[in-house]
Amino acid sequence: MIKANFNDYQLSSELLKAISMLNFKNPTKVQQQVIPAVLEQKDIIVKSQTGSGKTAAYAIPICELVDWNENKPQALVIAPTRELAIQVKEDIFNIGRFKRLKVSAIYGKAPFYNQEKELKQKTHVVVGTPGRIIDHIERGTFDTSKIKYLVIDEADEMLNMGFIKQIETIISSLSKERVTMLLSATMPRGIEALCNKYMKEPIPVEIEEQNLAADRICQERYTVDQRDKIKLLRDITIVENPDRCMIFCNTKQKVEAVYNELANLKYICEKIHGGMEQRDRLRVMNDFKQGYFRYLVATDVAARGIDIDNISLVINYDIPQDRESYVHRIGRTGRINREGKAITFVTQHESNFLNDIHQYIGKEILLKERPKKETVNRSKQEFVEKINTTPEIKKSKGAQLSKEIMKLHINAGKKTKMRPVDIVGTLCNIKGMTAADIGIINIVDVSTFVEILNNKGESVFQALQKTPIKGRLRKVSKVDM
Repeated sequence: MIKANFNDYQLSSELLKAISMLNFKNPTKVQQQVIPAVLEQKDIIVKSQTGSGKTAAYAIPICELVDWNENKPQALVIAPTRELAIQVKEDIFNIGRFKRLKVSAIYGKAPFYNQEKELKQKTHVVVGTPGRIIDHIERGTFDTSKIKYLVIDEADEMLNMGFIKQIETIISSLSKERVTMLLSATMPRGIEALCNKYMKEPIPVEIEEQNLAADRICQERYTVDQRDKIKLLRDITIVENPDRCMIFCNTKQKVEAVYNELANLKYICEKIHGGMEQRDRLRVMNDFKQGYFRYLVATDVAARGIDIDNISLVINYDIPQDRESYVHRIGRTGRINREGKAITFVTQHESNFLNDIHQYIGKEILLKERPKKETVNRSKQEFVEKINTTPEIKKSKGAQLSKEIMKLHINAGKKTKMRPVDIVGTLCNIKGMTAADIGIINIVDVSTFVEILNNKGESVFQALQKTPIKGRLRKVSKVDM
């Protein structure tokens, strides 16, 4: 039976509290089918477009099912890109916030040693990219013996990126007694073969939304010479005057060129592509999510599964050279029942790519005439006003959850033999504190970080100024979250 309210599922109060504070109103169609199936420990294959709420569909039942007391990882999510792995980690962490679940992200181009140290501590869920997951398994730093839940996310992108053999290597290290979930926007043959080989009587879920993303998104195209694209881009952005806009290019060189042109025109913009350092890519993506700038110039690295609210316009400065990429790019706008707009620039030599996209989406993208000079001039004043106005900075999704939580730093760690039991014992002896008020504890070499829940942070902070931990007073300070 389809349940229209999260309260109708047998979810713990901790999960329902997080779901409410994350402002999830009612389950989406994909969540209505996936949550009960996973709670019943059934394998499931989900074919659903981006923006349908897939991550929460598997994250909610996984957070419900994992055993907090088990120290070894119980769930593994495989994601195709580092950005998606980090986002999924944040989403699962937020949903499991009040259940005090520890979620780790492991991916390449980040220090292996730091990830190894994190995995040595209590970890409930691991999210990672295929190559780095295999590295940890082979070096013995990721114990998969207790993995009961496996999620293969964005499976079609894994296939495109050549990750299928790596996924099979990972699966071979897991117990056969597990629940396997596979999620994909499309279902090519290679993915069907993977499902047939590794899943047990999976329940197929195909969400044909009545209000398809492609139908919610107003799609338009312009025919343009390559050398005239920048002028058309400027005219389009002046006339459309979007609050937030993503501009897609096919190469990192083109991203750099378009970014430089827009920066010279005084656009508040940033860029993201695979040639950038990971920390810079993360910074740009986080700043864009929070609204520090309006225009992001990107390659397809930013197109898959990245969940950013209220992108009102997507511009394909270069037409994508495969049809799936077109759907994923335009899916950055029109997220979960919002309307959006996508504009594609097409040169006269690119009709084959255009025809392929038309065939794939089942309709022709509307051909428009470029804006007249008078229309651009009429729109300029409003555009200049908006571009000179500081955008409204949005709080992160987890900000609401953190309102009643304080994170404390204790100036002692592994090198001084600090253990979670030492922290818990001390905190539970403070008047008014119980184990349920203690959130995630993270012990590193010379520091310990502990979250105090339920608005008890200030009183605990004050008490720890004069309460010894493991036999001596420690320097305790507050940490910004």
